[in-house]
Amino acid sequence: MPHTGPGTGPQSVDRALAILDAVADSGGGPVSAKALARRLECSLSTAYHLLAPLTGRGYLVRTAQGYVLGPTIPGLHRSLLRQLEPAPRLADVLARLRRATGAEAYYTAYRGGLITVVDTTAPVTDTGNPFTPGRETRAHATAHGKALLAELPRPTLRRYLAEHGMARLTGATITRADVLEAELSRVRGQGFAVSVGEADPAYTCMAVALPRGAGGGGGGDGDAVHALSVSLPTAEFRQRTGEVHTALVRTAEEVRILGAR
Repeated sequence: MPHTGPGTGPQSVDRALAILDAVADSGGGPVSAKALARRLECSLSTAYHLLAPLTGRGYLVRTAQGYVLGPTIPGLHRSLLRQLEPAPRLADVLARLRRATGAEAYYTAYRGGLITVVDTTAPVTDTGNPFTPGRETRAHATAHGKALLAELPRPTLRRYLAEHGMARLTGATITRADVLEAELSRVRGQGFAVSVGEADPAYTCMAVALPRGAGGGGGGDGDAVHALSVSLPTAEFRQRTGEVHTALVRTAEEVRILGAR
């Protein structure tokens, strides 16, 4: 398919980033230069011209079958984790939450007007999981998104919704700002957020924002705000709501204690 990115920068930069997106979205298999040229709707020589610096800098690797992501990418992810100020011993925190709930666990952050699923216990091979690491564009429809948005000052929240919109993903998705603001008020009052089939009809997720000083941030444009969440099939969640909530609250308290040391 043709590149449909924002195209707000120089064309060569935009196309180079589109190449990275195409290789990353390939499902793990190599992508040929010809396929990339077709996707970008450019000549093969232009594609090779863009591929040269990407491979030279280690963002891509050329194989006999085509291009795959290169060794520079994991370093970028580690840098992202550091800049998002993760909770201490993040991997251990998520693993404990996974064991306590029997559900996939997630660590999510808001910073600078963007929400990112930072890490998860879901295997990278689980392509059916609806909440994968990376940029989260469905904050209005996910529990972790609601938990984070509920922590923002009202002007910041309204600016976020104006910039990102509230797309209808399922029949249960909240698509009106006033309804979402009422929902976020409930989240603040009860201390946790729930999304029942709002982002994916088969899944329910529950989330809690992390305490301040424990990777929780402050909610300003330069600050990071963090949340822990889990997702599981809706029928299973309805049978174990109390258990899941207790485990989330307990884990958030453990993170607070670790951050205070």
